[in-house]
Amino acid sequence: MSVIRAHRATGLSPVFSRTSFRVAVATATAASAVLLLAGPAAAHVSVQPQGEAAQGGYATVNFKVPNERDDAATVKLEINMPTEHPLASVLPQPVPGWKISVTKTKLDEPLDMHGKQITEAVSKVTWTADGSKIGPGQFQQFPVSLGQLPEKADQLVFKALQTYDDKEVVRWIEAPEKGAAEPESPAPVLELSPATGDHHGSAAGADDGSDAKGKEEAGEHGGHAGKSASADDSGSDSDSTARVLAVVGILVGAVGVAFGVLAGRRRAS
Repeated sequence: MSVIRAHRATGLSPVFSRTSFRVAVATATAASAVLLLAGPAAAHVSVQPQGEAAQGGYATVNFKVPNERDDAATVKLEINMPTEHPLASVLPQPVPGWKISVTKTKLDEPLDMHGKQITEAVSKVTWTADGSKIGPGQFQQFPVSLGQLPEKADQLVFKALQTYDDKEVVRWIEAPEKGAAEPESPAPVLELSPATGDHHGSAAGADDGSDAKGKEEAGEHGGHAGKSASADDSGSDSDSTARVLAVVGILVGAVGVAFGVLAGRRRAS
């Protein structure tokens, strides 16, 4: 009876009020489910540069591998280098608990790199668990120094294969297309920034044919890997916070719409 008296005081029908509330709750729940379900779709292998990846220069990048499974661990990662833009220098940084295997392929056309003819290039880098793994709810980064980046390309596409300890292999190999929706299994894409004089200068100094200098460059790039991992942790936390705030916003918005409809009906009556 108290509920009916309250509705009579406001001039609203109890049936209409209950129905509107149910609609608001259902709308908010559905919207929240869509937002939360979008999370796993984004949990694919990706690549991010440490600093800048400029055309014609060198860069150290991190291949970030999240575990999107709740009942299995990632034990192997294979990254295929882009065949349309061969890279003469590919130096993976050691990762504790993982073995590294580098596969080279003979080039159809030699690359001219600082006056030297390069007849083969790295075509694939494989990390295999050796005392470590990527468990549920975890991710791992695999740093690699790359160069010389192409001068006439806006991006590089790296096809990746992620293997779990139950033998499942997830193939992140679909190249995205401009203007189209993200594919179901997108390949990691490295965006290249426009070339500058500084980047060309560092590229020339990074590899003058000396193995010692090449190792020095790899060590220098590797020294920043830890910082990048910390930044990625912050990024993951920010993504989670943003997702929670978005859900709250949807709920508040849905309730606001419901009350707006109720207020309109009240004025109309």
